[in-house]
Amino acid sequence: MKKLFTSVLMGLAVLSSTACKHPGKESETLTEVTPENKDEISKDVFTDSYGEKIEVTINHTKNTATVHLEGKTYDLKKSDALPEYTASNAEYQYSDIKGNITLLKKNVDMVLFHAKRETKGSGSAKMASY
Repeated sequence: MKKLFTSVLMGLAVLSSTACKHPGKESETLTEVTPENKDEISKDVFTDSYGEKIEVTINHTKNTATVHLEGKTYDLKKSDALPEYTASNAEYQYSDIKGNITLLKKNVDMVLFHAKRETKGSGSAKMASY
């Protein structure tokens, strides 16, 4: 009886291991190919004296700027004719000139945002004179 029981268990083990495998079906491995983003992109957030924040993403490769202010998005194209970094479209102009960050509505000359860029290390390092 013990031999019969052992042979039945072994037979079931062989059946269960072969029953799960399908000879014509192999496991499929899917690899997702994501294109590499080789654009040179910089992202900054500036805060004005009223506590409002502007988020500026500049794509240096495509010469575009995307500005987010108060829930609105402005897509702008870099202008080489103007000094330092300036980008604009038909209605708006963003500029970063000598550390002054400005977003203007051009047709009415209205400043929507203005802030001074914080200089790195300002106030933290003082030179001592003896």
